[in-house]
Amino acid sequence: MTAPTRRHGRFEVIKHQIKGNASQMILCQLDQGQTMYCEAGKFLWKTANVGIETRFTTREQEDANKTKGFMGKALSVATEVGKRALAGESIAFQYFTPAGGSGLVAFAGTLPGEVREIQLEGEKGWTAEKDAFMAAESTVKFDIKFAGFSAGRKGGEGFILERFTGTGSLFIAGAGNFIELNPSNYGGKIQVDTGCIVAFQDGITYGVERIGKFDAAGLKTAFFGGEGMSLATLEGDGQVILQSVSMVTLARTLQHAAGQASTEGTAGSIRGLLGGSTD
Repeated sequence: MTAPTRRHGRFEVIKHQIKGNASQMILCQLDQGQTMYCEAGKFLWKTANVGIETRFTTREQEDANKTKGFMGKALSVATEVGKRALAGESIAFQYFTPAGGSGLVAFAGTLPGEVREIQLEGEKGWTAEKDAFMAAESTVKFDIKFAGFSAGRKGGEGFILERFTGTGSLFIAGAGNFIELNPSNYGGKIQVDTGCIVAFQDGITYGVERIGKFDAAGLKTAFFGGEGMSLATLEGDGQVILQSVSMVTLARTLQHAAGQASTEGTAGSIRGLLGGSTD
């Protein structure tokens, strides 16, 4: 396990190991007083002394709701659940807390790829693509961030993002391999396939810009180049994490494979009805 770092008078970095190659997972050791949370579907396994609690809001939001009346609490919960539902995410969080000593809990992403820990120091936050979040320490604040209608409409991806602030360990997952860079080392701006963005640090401005013109060359790039007419732009000075497998390309590949499987299944059914090969 990694050595923890003491900040603000207590241990805040989760001791952990990243396991696996093509499809990584994270194994975390929770000491007494430490709690982690994840969205439904990211939990793998745990030791018996680690309890699970399902909540519709984060602990920070619940603490803020304590001073509100019944209707105020209900409205706050409905707002948070609605935001996550709009983002296409799980409407509930699972919280993991050990009892009677340290315990282990493991998480994984939903696709084969890498896992990374980001240590939040309380100064700069991170913004992540909505499927990248895997798990975080309870001291990490979670929120939904809207990139803007124009950016979402043009890019097809990234209209709804997730924002993380506070202190502690944040774990993200991506498809394929991670690519880490800083736009300031490349003239201050990079253009990225919209499906390859995983996360970026405060100090980076996200946008979407059109490439090419509405002429023969531009339309050829849009229809046959695989990128459409727009690319995501990341500008500024800060860390950017990309994934080598585009989510858009992956979705198209899976859709194509599903269509082939359906066709092959239909052909097999026909052969069965005819009592043999159709060749």
